[in-house]
Amino acid sequence: MSDRSVAHASFVIDRGYDAPPERVFAAWADPEAKARWFGGAQGRFELDFQVGGRELSQGTGPDGNAYTYSALYQDIVPAERIIYTYDMLLGETRISMSVVTVEFRPERGGTRLVFTEQGAFLDGHDDPALREQGTGGLLDALGEELQSERAGS
Repeated sequence: MSDRSVAHASFVIDRGYDAPPERVFAAWADPEAKARWFGGAQGRFELDFQVGGRELSQGTGPDGNAYTYSALYQDIVPAERIIYTYDMLLGETRISMSVVTVEFRPERGGTRLVFTEQGAFLDGHDDPALREQGTGGLLDALGEELQSERAGS
């Protein structure tokens, strides 16, 4: 009997930002801006934001373990949506693979961002609830990035 397993999970996170969709989208597309809110400044971060382009983020988590996030952009419609696939590694062990859709919807002078993730979490190494919580934290950091850009302009 194998110790291998897979848990499938989906979650949706909805956030409102006081910035137009073009500006919120730009925070995903610009390597410097994304590194600030996505945590890329704490390790290796690369972004080739185009269909077929890749994103890589490597660093050490709060638990002291080495993590690698590797994404491939599948579909990009400026200021409307981004679709990408990604996997997460803990050291050399793949712990999950996901498909993500990020939608940018105009709403009362700002943006309603809808983040949908469909994931396969492997062999008990990752937890969908923790992933959702971590993603929520990243989207909160995006909001702080947008506020700091606004204060600086």
